Amino acid sequence: MQQRIAHISLLVRDYDEAIDFYTNKLGFGLVEDTKMSETKRWVIVSPRGSDCSLLLAKAKNEEQIKAIGNQTGGRVFLFLHTDDFWRDYNRLIELNIKFVKPATEQEYGTVAVFEDLYGNLWDLVEPIKKL
Repeated sequence: MQQRIAHISLLVRDYDEAIDFYTNKLGFGLVEDTKMSETKRWVIVSPRGSDCSLLLAKAKNEEQIKAIGNQTGGRVFLFLHTDDFWRDYNRLIELNIKFVKPATEQEYGTVAVFEDLYGNLWDLVEPIKKL
């Protein structure tokens, strides 16, 4: 049996503001934006070259609205790997992305924690290259 995670659903307040953040700030590609109904769209963004993508899901009720930005109870939610930590870190700083934990060297690589536009926590990680 062969399986893989294709999409991770991320609650958002507004499709267009989320698309703008993920494409213009994080540099993701807009994979798909299909209108499903008057209120629902199928919106997928992904880091370039990645096999996994985010499905941006507009919150539709009070319970979902309350979970925007806190889908994991305040823990780091997503892990963005990069081949050049300092290039991406400095670019995100220039774009006023809020880092809540500074860059550190760990046994697995260089990492810093940032918030997306809703407050979800992300690790920006450049893993140590294995020989």
